[in-house]
Amino acid sequence: MKQKIVIKVNMECEKCRSKAMKLVASITGVESVALEGKDRDQLVVIGDGVDSINLTNILRKKVGHADLVTVNEVKKNVEKKEKEGEKKASVQPTVANPVTLYTGYPPTTLIVYEKPNDLNYTDSCSIL
Repeated sequence: MKQKIVIKVNMECEKCRSKAMKLVASITGVESVALEGKDRDQLVVIGDGVDSINLTNILRKKVGHADLVTVNEVKKNVEKKEKEGEKKASVQPTVANPVTLYTGYPPTTLIVYEKPNDLNYTDSCSIL
């Protein structure tokens, strides 16, 4: 389930903002990170399976005071994707004469030697 997490972090300089964004981007499951708000003090994180509480605690330890503002589910527009998929499917190129590429290697053959089920059979070669 994709989530949109908004965290307000006290960031006073550009170095703090870049540090916070790098920290959030390194967490598994995070797809995008953005800065929003009047003072660019809100981190908007979109990801799949991201623990918002753990993320807020990490930001508190590494950057400064952080408050979890909202956690929302990102909804997908299924109808738009279906229409785009239909358009893409109808514009596929066709090949009139398919060409077989020569790789330079002959096809491999598999040779299997089976030992007969006869009990009196003695094998002359110990390797086979």
